[in-house]
Amino acid sequence: MIRAVVFDVGECLVNETREYGTWADWLGVPRHTFAAMFGAVIAQGRDYRETFQIFQPGFDLYAERERRARAGQPETFGEADLYPDVRPTLAKLAADGLWLGIAGNQTVRAGAILRDLFDQDVDLIGTSDDWGASKPDPEFFERVAAVVPFPAAEILYVGDRLDNDIRPAATAGMHTALVRRGPWATIQWDTEEARTLPDLRLTSLAELPDQVATVNARAR
Repeated sequence: MIRAVVFDVGECLVNETREYGTWADWLGVPRHTFAAMFGAVIAQGRDYRETFQIFQPGFDLYAERERRARAGQPETFGEADLYPDVRPTLAKLAADGLWLGIAGNQTVRAGAILRDLFDQDVDLIGTSDDWGASKPDPEFFERVAAVVPFPAAEILYVGDRLDNDIRPAATAGMHTALVRRGPWATIQWDTEEARTLPDLRLTSLAELPDQVATVNARAR
């Protein structure tokens, strides 16, 4: 049975369109040009951070984050950036008795924002900066398994990327759900791996409570 549901952050809960637009602005690149190159890099199976190198060779993401913060333009997100199905889905899953968590590759600053947004809605919020391990490193999912009060086989990890979310979570022995939104899932959705590896496939998080209920009914 699925007793705990843990969510990725970017393009799972948070629509990152606006934030990547601010990176294009910071680099002085037209937003549509940055977005086109971002998609091309992902489609080629490369690390998305290579996009920044195309426009600024030697780009250091962590250093530039600090520069943006000092310039009064820090990376940020808020209620308006949440996908509209997020809060209703969390509320329904909680009402159904599921233990809920949020865990993704996020900075300390992003972790503080997530706690402001979701502290009353979930049982745990963890980030890669908190844990010193980033997806897809197996250690990240070991940390998830360690903080969830159920065995890995009773945890469902929900994400938008096969490489960072679904594949390593499945290797860790967790159930997985792939949600189709954002550039990664849109590009990967019709691949054989995306059709066969995730336990659940979602076009909206709103589908998740019913799908979890179906899994659990079969397991009883």
